[in-house]
Amino acid sequence: MRIFHPKKLLKSPTKHPSTPFFFLAVLALQFHSGALAQSDWRAQIPSLPNAGLILLGEQHDAPEHQELARLSVEALASKQALSALVLEMADAGVSTEGMPTQSSEDAVRERLKWNEAGWPWSRYGLLVMQAVRAGVPVVGSNLPFSAMAAVMKDGAWDSKVSSAVLASHRESMIQGHCGLLPESQVPAMARIQIARDERMAQTVSTWMRSGKTVLLLAGAEHVKKDRGIPLLLDTKSKGKVTVVWMQATTSVKKDPALADLNWQTPPVPFKDYCADMKKTMGQK
Repeated sequence: MRIFHPKKLLKSPTKHPSTPFFFLAVLALQFHSGALAQSDWRAQIPSLPNAGLILLGEQHDAPEHQELARLSVEALASKQALSALVLEMADAGVSTEGMPTQSSEDAVRERLKWNEAGWPWSRYGLLVMQAVRAGVPVVGSNLPFSAMAAVMKDGAWDSKVSSAVLASHRESMIQGHCGLLPESQVPAMARIQIARDERMAQTVSTWMRSGKTVLLLAGAEHVKKDRGIPLLLDTKSKGKVTVVWMQATTSVKKDPALADLNWQTPPVPFKDYCADMKKTMGQK
């Protein structure tokens, strides 16, 4: 996993980084023992509710999470209940709306301006094409890179959430960067997190339709009820949302303040991302 370096963003606002913001995933990647039978984790799909908006929170390197998202699309589309699949993995402003259901994978990637370095198609391609084949628009919702430098410098973003949530975001930046993020960059990076949550909230709201479901897939930190997208939804959308937290662990955390449903999948092999980050930043 490559680590995004915030200083490069401030110095070079026109250069696209090689990866999206994976640093929050560091907090969730510490599970490395035990296993679940495949039938167990796949059997969770029928628990999907009838909701106007379902937020699926994943661990990016857990392949079972992308498979659960694909199965969710399959289940909802089979009932003609899905109005859109919205992804953190593509920028806001792109979608497959209007593309033929038999479009090639290359054509779909081009339409979505897919960032292969940040989000490997080998992980997300089956999910995306499941929606395309079903005639369901796949919609990007992430904050475009071109907007990030301005967000990082704008203190107005600090008041978009409560002081407690803001403090939580800042602490997440510190922990997610293994304590290596310069203190001066912490507020800026927290603003990016808030701005990304708001852009995703705005995107899903525009795709909500009466009697249909919008399904969004994003990192778990983005969907949690106490800090992420649910806080930034418009009033009309807030009452129609269900949060599903997918956890790759042997011991599922259940907290109604964070998620409505908690899906368990097998732990992923342990990887020391802090060691990788130190190498990237030239530290021993």
